[in-house]
Amino acid sequence: MKIAIGSGLLAGALFVTTGFTGAGQTNASIPDKTHNFTINVDGRTIQKKTVQTDPSNVLTKSGVVLWQGDDYELQHIDDKHTEITIRRAVPVTIAYDGKRKEILTNKTTVREALLEQGYQLDAIESPTGLDTAVTRNMTIDVEDNAAIRAEKERARRIIETSRGTERYSAVLTMEASAYLPSDGGGAGITASGMVARYGVVAVDPSVIPLGTRLYIPGYGVAIAADTGGAIRGNMIDLCMEDYGSAMAFGRRNIQVYVLD
Repeated sequence: MKIAIGSGLLAGALFVTTGFTGAGQTNASIPDKTHNFTINVDGRTIQKKTVQTDPSNVLTKSGVVLWQGDDYELQHIDDKHTEITIRRAVPVTIAYDGKRKEILTNKTTVREALLEQGYQLDAIESPTGLDTAVTRNMTIDVEDNAAIRAEKERARRIIETSRGTERYSAVLTMEASAYLPSDGGGAGITASGMVARYGVVAVDPSVIPLGTRLYIPGYGVAIAADTGGAIRGNMIDLCMEDYGSAMAFGRRNIQVYVLD
């Protein structure tokens, strides 16, 4: 009886041992926790099978180093496969409002790089092109949109004259000549009724309306108050004080600032 019982216990023990050590039994009871990673980096592809789930750890185990500004993008293919794409940061220069700013960016387009830097796309324009691909050492040109540029230009349009700072609305390149108050009929009265004198100029009213204040470098602040049969288009005639000054001035192209 004792032997029979011992044999039965041994058989039972063998049965239990076989149940836990058989190859088929082990594969069926322990799940495969590994995950497949495809890493796209620097123009090459790395395949990594690991139980790691943190992408940073997976990259470290795969020998991939992230430098300043680098980033990565994850794409889950399925429950057992994830793709990691490394975006390397490259040096880029942003040129805006006369200043140049050096940055590192891993963005793929100019649009994304500007958004990353805090630019409001509805307030700017980029001659470089918002959809242009970002490349190493490229320069991204940025300027305000047309409405903001016009407002800034208006605010910047000031010029120093002998009478102080003046604001102007336009600059015209004109062909200039000189005349004396005694020219013409000799009465010295202009088309607007003003007395001809230094600072009174003759213009084509279709270009510069009578009564417009002007600034002419080398001549000074003037007023458009006269006309002339030969003054057509972008031509202007400056009243001088004496014959010698008129002859010395002659005929030349000048810049005429239309004052506000």
